[in-house]
Amino acid sequence: MNLRDLRYLVAVAEHGHFGRAARECYVSQPTLSTQLRKLEEYLAVQLVERNRRRVLLTPLGEALAERARAILAEVDDLVEVARAESEPMTGDLRLGVIPTAGPYLLPHAIPELRARYPRLRLRLREDLTQRLLDQLRAGGLDGAILAAPIPGEDLRSQPLCREPFYLAAPSGSALDREGPVRLAELQGVELMLLEEGHCLRDQALEVCRQAESGEAAQFRATSLETLRQMVAAGVGATLLPALAAATSRSGPDRGAVALRPFEAPEPSRQLALYWRRGSAREATFRELAETVRAVPALAEPRLNLASDAA
Repeated sequence: MNLRDLRYLVAVAEHGHFGRAARECYVSQPTLSTQLRKLEEYLAVQLVERNRRRVLLTPLGEALAERARAILAEVDDLVEVARAESEPMTGDLRLGVIPTAGPYLLPHAIPELRARYPRLRLRLREDLTQRLLDQLRAGGLDGAILAAPIPGEDLRSQPLCREPFYLAAPSGSALDREGPVRLAELQGVELMLLEEGHCLRDQALEVCRQAESGEAAQFRATSLETLRQMVAAGVGATLLPALAAATSRSGPDRGAVALRPFEAPEPSRQLALYWRRGSAREATFRELAETVRAVPALAEPRLNLASDAA
Protein backbone atom coordinates (compact mmCIF):
# COMPACT_ATOMS: atom_id res chain seq x y z
CA MET A 1 0.00 0.00 0.00
CA ASN A 2 1.28 3.48 -0.83
CA LEU A 3 0.12 7.08 -0.78
CA ARG A 4 -0.72 6.97 -4.48
CA ASP A 5 -3.34 4.26 -3.85
CA LEU A 6 -4.86 6.31 -1.05
CA ARG A 7 -5.17 9.27 -3.42
CA TYR A 8 -6.99 7.04 -5.91
CA LEU A 9 -9.41 5.93 -3.20
CA VAL A 10 -10.13 9.50 -2.10
CA ALA A 11 -10.66 10.61 -5.71
CA VAL A 12 -13.20 7.84 -6.31
CA ALA A 13 -14.97 8.74 -3.07
CA GLU A 14 -15.25 12.37 -4.15
CA HIS A 15 -16.32 11.79 -7.76
CA GLY A 16 -18.19 8.46 -7.61
CA HIS A 17 -16.82 7.79 -11.07
CA PHE A 18 -13.63 6.03 -12.20
CA GLY A 19 -13.15 8.21 -15.26
CA ARG A 20 -13.37 11.55 -13.43
CA ALA A 21 -11.25 10.23 -10.58
CA ALA A 22 -8.59 9.05 -13.05
CA ARG A 23 -8.50 12.45 -14.76
CA GLU A 24 -8.00 14.17 -11.41
CA CYS A 25 -5.13 11.80 -10.60
CA TYR A 26 -3.61 12.13 -14.12
CA VAL A 27 -3.72 8.39 -14.83
CA SER A 28 -5.75 6.17 -17.13
CA GLN A 29 -9.00 4.69 -15.90
CA PRO A 30 -7.73 1.08 -16.17
CA THR A 31 -4.65 2.00 -14.12
CA LEU A 32 -6.74 3.54 -11.35
CA SER A 33 -9.18 0.62 -11.30
CA THR A 34 -6.38 -1.93 -11.22
CA GLN A 35 -4.59 -0.21 -8.35
CA LEU A 36 -7.79 -0.05 -6.31
CA ARG A 37 -8.30 -3.78 -6.81
CA LYS A 38 -4.73 -4.37 -5.61
CA LEU A 39 -5.46 -2.22 -2.56
CA GLU A 40 -8.56 -4.31 -1.83
CA GLU A 41 -6.51 -7.48 -2.17
CA TYR A 42 -3.81 -6.13 0.14
CA LEU A 43 -6.37 -5.17 2.80
CA ALA A 44 -8.51 -8.27 2.14
CA VAL A 45 -11.70 -6.18 2.08
CA GLN A 46 -14.06 -4.74 -0.52
CA LEU A 47 -13.80 -0.96 -0.78
CA VAL A 48 -15.79 -0.27 -3.95
CA GLU A 49 -19.10 -1.50 -5.37
CA ARG A 50 -18.83 -1.55 -9.16
CA ASN A 51 -21.60 -1.51 -11.76
CA ARG A 52 -22.07 -0.03 -15.23
CA ARG A 53 -23.84 3.14 -14.13
CA ARG A 54 -21.91 4.33 -11.10
CA VAL A 55 -19.29 3.56 -8.51
CA LEU A 56 -20.16 3.42 -4.81
CA LEU A 57 -17.88 2.97 -1.85
CA THR A 58 -18.80 0.34 0.70
CA PRO A 59 -19.34 1.60 4.27
CA LEU A 60 -15.83 0.42 5.08
CA GLY A 61 -14.55 2.10 1.93
CA GLU A 62 -16.13 5.40 3.03
CA ALA A 63 -14.55 5.09 6.48
CA LEU A 64 -11.11 4.35 5.06
CA ALA A 65 -11.42 7.14 2.49
CA GLU A 66 -12.12 9.60 5.31
CA ARG A 67 -9.00 8.44 7.16
CA ALA A 68 -7.02 8.56 3.91
CA ARG A 69 -8.01 12.23 3.47
CA ALA A 70 -6.58 13.05 6.87
CA ILE A 71 -3.39 11.09 6.18
CA LEU A 72 -2.87 12.75 2.79
CA ALA A 73 -3.52 16.19 4.27
CA GLU A 74 -0.81 15.59 6.87
CA VAL A 75 1.61 14.31 4.23
CA ASP A 76 0.90 17.29 1.96
CA ASP A 77 1.46 19.66 4.87
CA LEU A 78 4.76 17.93 5.64
CA VAL A 79 5.93 18.48 2.07
CA GLU A 80 4.70 22.06 2.06
CA VAL A 81 6.46 22.87 5.33
CA ALA A 82 9.76 22.08 3.68
CA ARG A 83 8.92 23.80 0.40
CA ALA A 84 7.34 26.90 1.91
CA GLU A 85 10.39 27.58 4.05
CA SER A 86 12.45 28.49 1.02
CA GLU A 87 9.90 29.05 -1.78
CA PRO A 88 6.50 30.09 -0.42
CA MET A 89 5.17 31.32 -3.77
CA THR A 90 5.79 28.18 -5.83
CA GLY A 91 4.04 24.86 -6.46
CA ASP A 92 0.36 23.90 -6.55
CA LEU A 93 -2.18 25.74 -4.43
CA ARG A 94 -5.72 24.34 -4.28
CA LEU A 95 -8.02 27.31 -3.85
CA GLY A 96 -11.79 27.28 -3.51
CA VAL A 97 -14.05 30.24 -4.27
CA ILE A 98 -17.75 30.88 -3.79
CA PRO A 99 -19.75 31.30 -7.05
CA THR A 100 -20.97 34.79 -6.11
CA ALA A 101 -17.33 35.98 -6.04
CA GLY A 102 -15.44 33.78 -8.52
CA PRO A 103 -16.66 35.23 -11.86
CA TYR A 104 -16.25 38.82 -10.65
CA LEU A 105 -13.15 38.82 -8.43
CA LEU A 106 -10.90 36.29 -10.19
CA PRO A 107 -10.69 38.11 -13.57
CA HIS A 108 -9.13 41.05 -11.72
CA ALA A 109 -6.90 39.03 -9.40
CA ILE A 110 -5.62 36.11 -11.50
CA PRO A 111 -3.67 38.12 -14.14
CA GLU A 112 -1.82 39.97 -11.37
CA LEU A 113 -1.09 36.77 -9.45
CA ARG A 114 0.19 34.96 -12.55
CA ALA A 115 2.42 37.86 -13.53
CA ARG A 116 3.84 38.25 -10.04
CA TYR A 117 4.14 34.56 -9.11
CA PRO A 118 4.73 32.59 -12.33
CA ARG A 119 5.81 29.47 -10.44
CA LEU A 120 2.66 29.36 -8.29
CA ARG A 121 0.00 27.13 -9.90
CA LEU A 122 -3.51 27.90 -8.68
CA ARG A 123 -5.93 24.94 -8.84
CA LEU A 124 -9.32 26.63 -8.60
CA ARG A 125 -12.59 25.03 -7.49
CA GLU A 126 -15.92 26.87 -7.35
CA ASP A 127 -18.60 25.66 -4.93
CA LEU A 128 -21.03 26.72 -2.22
CA THR A 129 -19.68 27.89 1.12
CA GLN A 130 -20.41 24.80 3.23
CA ARG A 131 -18.96 22.38 0.69
CA LEU A 132 -15.81 24.49 0.38
CA LEU A 133 -15.47 24.56 4.16
CA ASP A 134 -15.88 20.79 4.36
CA GLN A 135 -13.16 20.32 1.73
CA LEU A 136 -10.87 22.87 3.38
CA ARG A 137 -11.17 21.26 6.81
CA ALA A 138 -10.72 17.76 5.34
CA GLY A 139 -7.56 18.76 3.47
CA GLY A 140 -9.05 18.67 -0.02
CA LEU A 141 -8.36 22.41 -0.41
CA ASP A 142 -5.49 24.53 0.83
CA GLY A 143 -7.54 27.72 1.08
CA ALA A 144 -10.82 29.32 0.06
CA ILE A 145 -12.21 32.74 -0.80
CA LEU A 146 -15.38 33.12 1.27
CA ALA A 147 -17.70 35.79 2.64
CA ALA A 148 -16.70 36.72 6.18
CA PRO A 149 -17.19 36.01 8.96
CA ILE A 150 -16.72 32.24 9.18
CA PRO A 151 -16.96 30.89 12.75
CA GLY A 152 -14.41 28.44 14.10
CA GLU A 153 -11.02 28.57 15.79
CA ASP A 154 -9.59 26.07 13.30
CA LEU A 155 -9.30 28.62 10.48
CA ARG A 156 -7.23 31.72 9.83
CA SER A 157 -8.09 34.50 7.40
CA GLN A 158 -7.03 37.73 5.74
CA PRO A 159 -9.49 40.30 4.29
CA LEU A 160 -9.54 40.83 0.51
CA CYS A 161 -12.14 43.49 -0.20
CA ARG A 162 -15.40 44.97 1.04
CA GLU A 163 -18.21 45.14 -1.49
CA PRO A 164 -21.16 47.49 -0.96
CA PHE A 165 -24.54 46.24 -2.17
CA TYR A 166 -26.47 47.96 -4.94
CA LEU A 167 -30.18 47.79 -5.63
CA ALA A 168 -30.70 46.46 -9.16
CA ALA A 169 -34.14 47.29 -10.59
CA PRO A 170 -35.64 47.32 -14.09
CA SER A 171 -34.99 50.61 -15.87
CA GLY A 172 -38.08 52.78 -15.80
CA SER A 173 -39.62 50.98 -12.84
CA ALA A 174 -40.80 52.68 -9.65
CA LEU A 175 -37.45 51.87 -8.02
CA ASP A 176 -35.48 53.54 -10.84
CA ARG A 177 -35.06 57.00 -9.36
CA GLU A 178 -32.35 59.47 -8.37
CA GLY A 179 -30.41 59.30 -5.15
CA PRO A 180 -29.31 56.58 -2.74
CA VAL A 181 -31.74 53.91 -1.64
CA ARG A 182 -33.37 54.35 1.76
CA LEU A 183 -34.33 51.08 3.41
CA ALA A 184 -37.85 52.42 3.85
CA GLU A 185 -38.25 52.37 0.04
CA LEU A 186 -38.01 48.57 0.10
CA GLN A 187 -40.94 48.04 2.46
CA GLY A 188 -43.32 45.67 0.74
CA VAL A 189 -40.97 45.16 -2.23
CA GLU A 190 -40.48 41.52 -3.23
CA LEU A 191 -36.78 41.04 -3.88
CA MET A 192 -35.53 38.10 -5.94
CA LEU A 193 -32.90 36.07 -4.10
CA LEU A 194 -30.50 33.20 -4.62
CA GLU A 195 -31.52 29.69 -3.64
CA GLU A 196 -30.61 28.26 -0.24
CA GLY A 197 -26.96 27.37 0.27
CA HIS A 198 -25.56 30.67 -1.00
CA CYS A 199 -24.13 32.83 1.78
CA LEU A 200 -25.13 35.91 -0.22
CA ARG A 201 -28.76 34.87 0.19
CA ASP A 202 -28.43 35.15 3.97
CA GLN A 203 -26.83 38.58 3.67
CA ALA A 204 -29.60 39.77 1.34
CA LEU A 205 -32.25 38.40 3.71
CA GLU A 206 -30.71 40.48 6.50
CA VAL A 207 -31.16 43.60 4.36
CA CYS A 208 -34.75 42.51 3.68
CA ARG A 209 -35.34 42.08 7.40
CA GLN A 210 -34.01 45.56 8.18
CA ALA A 211 -36.14 47.05 5.41
CA GLU A 212 -39.20 44.94 6.32
CA SER A 213 -39.43 44.05 2.64
CA GLY A 214 -41.04 41.03 1.05
CA GLU A 215 -39.33 38.10 -0.68
CA ALA A 216 -40.26 36.69 -4.09
CA ALA A 217 -41.25 33.18 -3.02
CA GLN A 218 -41.98 32.10 -6.60
CA PHE A 219 -38.40 32.45 -7.81
CA ARG A 220 -35.00 31.27 -6.57
CA ALA A 221 -31.92 31.84 -8.72
CA THR A 222 -28.86 29.60 -8.88
CA SER A 223 -26.50 32.45 -9.81
CA LEU A 224 -26.12 36.21 -9.65
CA GLU A 225 -26.05 36.31 -13.43
CA THR A 226 -29.53 34.75 -13.52
CA LEU A 227 -30.77 37.37 -11.07
CA ARG A 228 -29.26 40.16 -13.16
CA GLN A 229 -30.87 38.89 -16.35
CA MET A 230 -34.24 38.53 -14.62
CA VAL A 231 -33.97 42.19 -13.57
CA ALA A 232 -33.05 43.16 -17.13
CA ALA A 233 -36.15 41.31 -18.34
CA GLY A 234 -38.30 43.42 -16.02
CA VAL A 235 -39.28 40.57 -13.69
CA GLY A 236 -38.26 42.22 -10.42
CA ALA A 237 -35.52 43.76 -8.30
CA THR A 238 -32.59 42.28 -6.39
CA LEU A 239 -29.39 43.13 -4.53
CA LEU A 240 -26.00 42.85 -6.24
CA PRO A 241 -22.56 43.25 -4.66
CA ALA A 242 -20.41 45.87 -6.38
CA LEU A 243 -18.22 43.57 -8.50
CA ALA A 244 -21.25 41.71 -9.87
CA ALA A 245 -23.20 44.93 -10.37
CA ALA A 246 -20.41 46.21 -12.62
CA THR A 247 -21.29 43.54 -15.22
CA SER A 248 -24.64 45.28 -15.74
CA ARG A 249 -22.84 48.25 -17.27
CA SER A 250 -21.68 46.38 -20.37
CA GLY A 251 -23.29 44.02 -22.84
CA PRO A 252 -26.46 44.13 -24.92
CA ASP A 253 -28.81 44.74 -21.95
CA ARG A 254 -26.70 47.42 -20.27
CA GLY A 255 -29.54 49.98 -20.32
CA ALA A 256 -32.13 47.57 -18.92
CA VAL A 257 -30.83 47.52 -15.33
CA ALA A 258 -30.88 50.56 -13.06
CA LEU A 259 -28.33 50.45 -10.23
CA ARG A 260 -28.59 52.52 -7.06
CA PRO A 261 -26.30 52.64 -4.01
CA PHE A 262 -27.69 52.57 -0.49
CA GLU A 263 -27.55 55.49 1.90
CA ALA A 264 -25.09 55.25 4.78
CA PRO A 265 -24.52 53.02 6.58
CA GLU A 266 -24.63 51.01 3.37
CA PRO A 267 -25.10 47.23 3.51
CA SER A 268 -22.04 45.36 2.27
CA ARG A 269 -20.15 42.09 2.43
CA GLN A 270 -16.52 41.32 3.23
CA LEU A 271 -14.62 38.78 1.13
CA ALA A 272 -11.69 37.07 2.82
CA LEU A 273 -9.10 34.38 2.16
CA TYR A 274 -9.29 31.45 4.61
CA TRP A 275 -6.87 28.62 5.39
CA ARG A 276 -6.41 26.01 8.10
CA ARG A 277 -4.83 27.07 11.36
CA GLY A 278 -1.28 25.74 11.42
CA SER A 279 -1.10 25.40 7.63
CA ALA A 280 2.43 25.25 6.26
CA ARG A 281 1.42 27.77 3.62
CA GLU A 282 0.37 30.60 5.90
CA ALA A 283 3.07 32.86 4.48
CA THR A 284 1.79 32.11 0.98
CA PHE A 285 -1.77 33.05 1.87
CA ARG A 286 -0.81 36.26 3.63
CA GLU A 287 1.21 37.40 0.62
CA LEU A 288 -1.60 36.40 -1.75
CA ALA A 289 -4.12 38.41 0.24
CA GLU A 290 -1.83 41.45 0.29
CA THR A 291 -1.40 41.23 -3.49
CA VAL A 292 -5.13 40.89 -4.14
CA ARG A 293 -5.96 43.83 -1.87
CA ALA A 294 -3.59 46.00 -3.92
CA VAL A 295 -5.34 45.25 -7.26
CA PRO A 296 -6.92 48.62 -8.19
CA ALA A 297 -10.35 47.22 -9.11
CA LEU A 298 -10.55 45.39 -5.76
CA ALA A 299 -9.08 48.02 -3.45
CA GLU A 300 -12.39 49.91 -3.32
CA PRO A 301 -14.99 48.22 -5.55
CA ARG A 302 -17.59 50.90 -6.25
CA LEU A 303 -19.49 52.02 -9.31
CA ASN A 304 -19.17 55.51 -10.74
CA LEU A 305 -22.86 55.86 -11.53
CA ALA A 306 -22.42 59.52 -12.47
CA SER A 307 -20.62 58.39 -15.66
CA ASP A 308 -23.80 56.56 -16.76
CA ALA A 309 -25.85 59.74 -16.53
CA ALA A 310 -23.27 61.82 -18.42
